[in-house]
Amino acid sequence: MSDNSERSVAVERTSSGHFVATNARGGTISFGTASGAGGDTEFTPVELLLAAIGGCTAADVDSATSRHAEPSEFSVAVTGDKISDELGNRMINLAVTFTVAFPDGEGAERARAILPRAVKSSHDRMCTVSRTVETGTPVIAMVKDA
Repeated sequence: MSDNSERSVAVERTSSGHFVATNARGGTISFGTASGAGGDTEFTPVELLLAAIGGCTAADVDSATSRHAEPSEFSVAVTGDKISDELGNRMINLAVTFTVAFPDGEGAERARAILPRAVKSSHDRMCTVSRTVETGTPVIAMVKDA
């Protein structure tokens, strides 16, 4: 592991069912629980997980393809089913679906040819988020002494 391997966010409760995550650079994102008051449009933690999976692999694929041609369309849909069973609450059937198009022009054929390989490479090796989910990395939960 390198000396610069740690990543972190701090999550603070702002009100019942509402939270703000802050990264080490000062960026913030608010989110809430599905049962948050008032039918808020905030993302839930599960939706943030889906966004992280899609965003991570989208960044990999964009980097590999857009150096050859600027896409005219680039979207990623991430879906899954939330279940509760003997293992507890969890997501199954996670799927990441890319819709990408390149206009005709210089580099477009190369970008189109690279696209499937870039998606596979991100899934199989590069995307830290989906790789962590797939390998089943343990999570430790603890209470800090006050």
